Amino acid sequence: METVVWSKPENERAGTPLLVMMHGYGTDEQRMAALFPQLPEDFTCAALRGPMPIGDHYGWFLLDYFLANDFADVITTTNKVFAWIDSVKGNHSSVSLLGYSQGMAMASTLLRLRPEGFKATVGLSGFVLENDLLALSESFDSPPPFFWGRDKADPVIFRDAIEHTEEWLNKNMALTARTYPGMGHRIAAREMADVSAFLRFYVLR
Repeated sequence: METVVWSKPENERAGTPLLVMMHGYGTDEQRMAALFPQLPEDFTCAALRGPMPIGDHYGWFLLDYFLANDFADVITTTNKVFAWIDSVKGNHSSVSLLGYSQGMAMASTLLRLRPEGFKATVGLSGFVLENDLLALSESFDSPPPFFWGRDKADPVIFRDAIEHTEEWLNKNMALTARTYPGMGHRIAAREMADVSAFLRFYVLR
């Protein structure tokens, strides 16, 4: 990843749990960096910039209105994120993931391909990819902890994607699901309080 914003200077990161944060489609890493003050101080947070230019902003892979994607693009980007995580994880006590919108698709894909690599995963106002190759390759020895926050009336995420996401999460994850009426397609302070409690329980305890 060419652009990363950190919550801590380099000399304060050693031995801390790492939280890798991925933004939504058509935004950038600053959207995630703005959440640093709402997360537990024990974590080192790293907000990554997606590698694909989307107008003046960025994404992780191309999407259309119905969230269709080219899976080759998904895998290419996923491998780039894995390579970055591998380059820094030795400095940290654990690695967890947080993704917003398209970033949730990235976080869940990383988890599906390397389930043993992550302590906990957070998905906000997003979706899980529906893909036969991923479904065939994934294998969970035990359900990983996963937080899913959203507004049921979110106007952005296509209904079929929500239905698939709900089915997949309930089948495969140790799921903490919360809904926030009136939040829309964004991240709310009350949601971040729940995310922080989830991360404290599954990572810091």
